[in-house]
Amino acid sequence: MTEQNMKETSEPEPGVEAGKDNAEHPVEGAVYADVISVDATGESGQYLFSVGIMSPDIDCDQYADWWEVVDENGALVYRRILLHSHAKEQPFVRSGGPVAVKPDQEIQVRAHMNNSGYGDRAFWGSVKSGFLPIDLPPGFADNLALEPPLPADCGF
Repeated sequence: MTEQNMKETSEPEPGVEAGKDNAEHPVEGAVYADVISVDATGESGQYLFSVGIMSPDIDCDQYADWWEVVDENGALVYRRILLHSHAKEQPFVRSGGPVAVKPDQEIQVRAHMNNSGYGDRAFWGSVKSGFLPIDLPPGFADNLALEPPLPADCGF
């Protein structure tokens, strides 16, 4: 049996411009990549995730360099490396997997900027119940930024 569930939003919360310096982001003056949609398809333990991201990419000096799946304890489950800047493609969607989660396992999906790290806007939920946008507490699992796999370099 194939499990499929999708919960998607393509617009940030009213009054909040995704990817820009908003008061809610952890470091004033920094820019962040925001997850704006999550779609998971497939079977338990081997899902394909398609993640929508809005980020203030300019070039290899400022770009979203990955999205990742993190469990409720802050452990890295899966990371999709983004190989280049998406300055001319905003927002964008990139797929990755297989992601080894159970249908009812609660996880978060978040994005990372190469020059400013993690923001606080992510999606939380499960494949079974769907994913909703959330604001993460500052510093949530920031230690994962040093855990492999990490990008080798930026293509363009």
